[in-house]
Amino acid sequence: MVFFKQAWKNNKQLIVFIVLMSVFRSALADWYTVPTGSMQPTIKEGDRVVVNKMAYDLRLPFTQISLISTGDPQRGEIVVFESNAANNRLIKRVIGLPGDVVEMKNETIFINGKALKYQLSQQDNHRVSAIESIDKIKHFIRIDKNESNQLSSFSAVKVPENSYLVLGDNRRNSADSRVYGFIPRHELKGKATSIAFSINYENGYLPRADRFFKDIYTL
Repeated sequence: MVFFKQAWKNNKQLIVFIVLMSVFRSALADWYTVPTGSMQPTIKEGDRVVVNKMAYDLRLPFTQISLISTGDPQRGEIVVFESNAANNRLIKRVIGLPGDVVEMKNETIFINGKALKYQLSQQDNHRVSAIESIDKIKHFIRIDKNESNQLSSFSAVKVPENSYLVLGDNRRNSADSRVYGFIPRHELKGKATSIAFSINYENGYLPRADRFFKDIYTL
């Protein structure tokens, strides 16, 4: 009870926003319920992710018609998109921008011939966790050693105009550009910005109190 009182006191505007958004899915913002672990450890199954739908394009409501471009996705940003190739709505991290040459060698990403920096966080017989630095954004990635490594490497590819190369942070458990190809800009729904709240499916659907109102880029 003390937690919820403190949460209300410190986050009144966000709480009101969540309540209103649960009733009205607007042209400005939305939220996305994460059904899989492809973005672990950054985003967990059961997270409700707030999506800024004006981050890249301003569209007519209920259409895919773009009125103006409001910005461009940057490397390291997490985007939600409607994938025609996957026939599903997905959430992934932008790795390659239009014109970039991207390659992966044994889990290490190279962009325009330069390897990203990695800092080992944790390692055991089953899993490796590391901090990946891409431009100004640092984030955790996960590598499950017991999973197939067939997606751990790919040859250099050039990202086409108006397209993006995206990957999941859970590198061996993510169907992303390595499976479905590049993401056309028009499929982007918006930029993921924060965790509104989170439900733990493995613990009686109880809320995860430590994930309320979290900036997604600090996780």
